[in-house]
Amino acid sequence: MDYKKEIERLKAALPVTIVSHYYQRDEVFEIADIVGDSLELARKCQNDPNEWIIFCGVGFMGQSVKVISPEKRVLMPRIACCAMAKMIDDTYFDQSVAYMTERGIAKENILPITYINSDASVKAKVGEMGGMVCTSANAYKIIQKGLESGKKILFVPDRCLGQNFAIQMGLKSCVIGVGECDPKEADVICFNGFCSVHQLFTPADVEFYRRKYPDIKIAVHPECDPKVTALADFVGSTSQLIKYVNELDIDQKVAVGTEYNLVNRMRKANTYVLSSTKPECPTMNETTLEDLYRTLKSIEDGDPINEIFVDEHTSKYAKLALTRMLEVQ
Repeated sequence: MDYKKEIERLKAALPVTIVSHYYQRDEVFEIADIVGDSLELARKCQNDPNEWIIFCGVGFMGQSVKVISPEKRVLMPRIACCAMAKMIDDTYFDQSVAYMTERGIAKENILPITYINSDASVKAKVGEMGGMVCTSANAYKIIQKGLESGKKILFVPDRCLGQNFAIQMGLKSCVIGVGECDPKEADVICFNGFCSVHQLFTPADVEFYRRKYPDIKIAVHPECDPKVTALADFVGSTSQLIKYVNELDIDQKVAVGTEYNLVNRMRKANTYVLSSTKPECPTMNETTLEDLYRTLKSIEDGDPINEIFVDEHTSKYAKLALTRMLEVQ
């Protein structure tokens, strides 16, 4: 079967929009109607007129669309699981809050911020406490907004993102469970989660490229370890990395520290992957054209598969946290 041809037929016949994150494999990415990073997709899906959203990504992304736009029918060709998002659930979140209260920080003086790479149940916990969601593209603004409350920031689940933005803002941070983490002495208290793909990039990789090409630029994602970001020429979200690389002179060499599929789609000349291994997200690469076809066909057949549902309580408070993020300019 020519899956691409069938997908195009079904797209034309059904009130659907296919959405793809930048990390998806090429054949899926290229057939999507909307592409982007987490922040772009959250905004674009909210304004999309079609009843059906087919989301090619990982589970928390489909949840976010359903929470923001509950009237939409959201299907995922694969309900793939982000490893970072699996590192924290509502129980671990409660334990993190308890860690801070047991060390003298009143609960009402804690403002939680969760990276969008988290389950809706965690977003709901954050929303109930007056907190916000952030992405790598807007984390600086979100943390800055949070600090206006005068409260301690509990940042979950990505320790690297929390630490990197704390460093950028001249703030003190610590990681629960790593060394001495005294909430009274830190501005940003981080949960000990991480992205397994971005942990592949090391200072040794940077040093290798600096030796090989003395004038090379190093651009990395803020999910990388602070020891790596400290050596980079540019640190930015997915969309910011794309913009940075595309605006470089074509003769300027650049090594990029982020997911392989994205780097591979950047300009072809003088662009390198900042790793000796292939930094490919396994869960983002689960979705195939066959999966996408089967999902679209299930709508045509009147028996939709892999539909995303979020219970009323979780949706209410997760939406509060997401809406607060979208309102920050």
